[in-house]
Amino acid sequence: MDISTITHVTSDYIKNALEESAKASKTENRDFGSVFQSALGMVDETNELQNSAESAEIQFSLGESTNTHDLQIAQEKANVALQYTVAVRDKVLEAYREIMNMQI
Repeated sequence: MDISTITHVTSDYIKNALEESAKASKTENRDFGSVFQSALGMVDETNELQNSAESAEIQFSLGESTNTHDLQIAQEKANVALQYTVAVRDKVLEAYREIMNMQI
């Protein structure tokens, strides 16, 4: 669904998201390797966000940064990314257990 026509907001981010979702819907028959690489990319991104939040905490505690908003934003980004990664991991493990419990 094209959100820009509903809210009359146009941005490059919305256009890129629409293009990516269109590409994803066209290539639904993805192989395991591409799914695995996507999962590894998600883990790497989560790790980078965690490192960024830790760096912001250290800078704040040393007095190099006084902006609490940037610190909170970095922490929340890291927290949301970690929660999402854990949720995906739990679903993958649940699917694995269900496959292992299937009788042939």
